[in-house]
Amino acid sequence: MNAKTQQAVDTGDLRDLEAALSYRFRDRALLERALLHSSAAGEQSLPSNQTMEFLGDAVVDLAVSDILFVMHPDSDEGALTRLRATLVSSRGLAHVARGLDIGRWLRLGRGEERSGGRSKAKILADSYEAIVAAVFLDAGYQAARSVVEHTFGEDIGRALPAGCDYKTSLQELTQDLYRTTPRYTVVSLTGPDHERRFEVEISLSGKIMARGEGPNRKTAEQMAARIAVEGLQGKTTLE
Repeated sequence: MNAKTQQAVDTGDLRDLEAALSYRFRDRALLERALLHSSAAGEQSLPSNQTMEFLGDAVVDLAVSDILFVMHPDSDEGALTRLRATLVSSRGLAHVARGLDIGRWLRLGRGEERSGGRSKAKILADSYEAIVAAVFLDAGYQAARSVVEHTFGEDIGRALPAGCDYKTSLQELTQDLYRTTPRYTVVSLTGPDHERRFEVEISLSGKIMARGEGPNRKTAEQMAARIAVEGLQGKTTLE
């Protein structure tokens, strides 16, 4: 790790992070504080990102709840609560943080630097929440919500509440329309054991209908079925 990475990042680096967030700060000092871990703050007698993390935790929860409510207005409260808990868990937030390469910009104390703090899930998750808080303080809720939606990307769109059985819906729909049932095939399996990604393809009478991805086969099948159901709505023939 070079000295530039260990110390405060320069303006050019922060512009790279802003590009990844798809947000340009009016007060970049807020972003700088969001990247200051308590281990470095103590060494430099500066305020850390801990209070921003506290605020960011609430903002992320609200933004994800808002997005899920808009996406799944007919789902029950329990299903949406469980889905939100998965997305905003330390593991889920760390996954988002890694996608943004947040570890690259963190300011850590010497001890955390030596112990691999840049890749620790809790530090990454907490720092992501602090960054969202920084956006909220800089421009308000809608800006923070947009950053959350952008940084979660397709993961939040692919997430399905418990109880959404699109496979059953698809089977009923194809039986009614075509008197046949769809076939599910795993076409790819990627990633390490702790972050598997399944890609499933659905075909009907030899024609590919849809593909879906997920952390396990069941989720990938449900995602593919959802896409297929949405594609079949209003159709009477198999194109």
